[in-house]
Amino acid sequence: MTTAIEVTDLRKEYGDKAAVDGLSLSIRTGEVFALLGPNGAGKSTTVEILEGFRKRTSGDVSVLGHDPAHASREWRERVGFMLQSTSDQMLLTPREAITHMGRLYPNPKPTDELLDAVGLKEKADVKPRTLSGGMRRRLDVALALVGSPELVFLDEPTTGFDPEARRHFWALIESLKDAGITVLLTTHYLDEAEHLADRIAIINDGQLAALDTPAGLRAKAIDSVVTWTENGTQRRTVTPTPTATLRELLAATEGEVADLAVTKPSLEDVYLEIIGGNE
Repeated sequence: MTTAIEVTDLRKEYGDKAAVDGLSLSIRTGEVFALLGPNGAGKSTTVEILEGFRKRTSGDVSVLGHDPAHASREWRERVGFMLQSTSDQMLLTPREAITHMGRLYPNPKPTDELLDAVGLKEKADVKPRTLSGGMRRRLDVALALVGSPELVFLDEPTTGFDPEARRHFWALIESLKDAGITVLLTTHYLDEAEHLADRIAIINDGQLAALDTPAGLRAKAIDSVVTWTENGTQRRTVTPTPTATLRELLAATEGEVADLAVTKPSLEDVYLEIIGGNE
């Protein structure tokens, strides 16, 4: 399997502060890779370096086989960028914006196809300032995809989306994966990362704190939670041996145990444990 992004011992320093501190990771071609971390962890700085918008202090970075610090026009034509507020101040309609942006690329996606894919078909000819925040984010997604990129960076793409719009967006990302496009996604929505990502990297204090599949990260949780009702009172215990706990509970209870449930910690629980509550 080929590699779309390779990062080795990446550092970015501001004075005596290391925003990124020796980060190494590899992203495979065609995978959806989620980058998570609390505010100030260094993920935005890392992504900006990968996009070629920020210089690194040291380390090696390869994106689609090239150093983004010396990116050519041909390299940028292969990469799609979704920034945090691309369309907020735009005066063009979504149709005009996508058509105009498409002229900058040798192989643009059809405008109507993109409008339909991001759910803006019925708003194609209105000014962006009249769109809701979620709809402007949809336009940002379309502008990132207009050049038919091999790799796309999506920075907090569903901020402001309602639940239905998020689900439509998830389907769009899944279609990108089916087409072999590599996606680097930053998000604060743990359910989004769990649903979309093949692998998740968690950055904390500028360093890689964890890297695994969503299932692999959940498996790092040792304890399970056992809950039940006893004499009208909700009981709860956290244990690394839920089977033994259940045996003890059943032995001490006559008849059925009311409201008995055994649950493993969620990805969010594991994430908060990894970052030490720094979110």
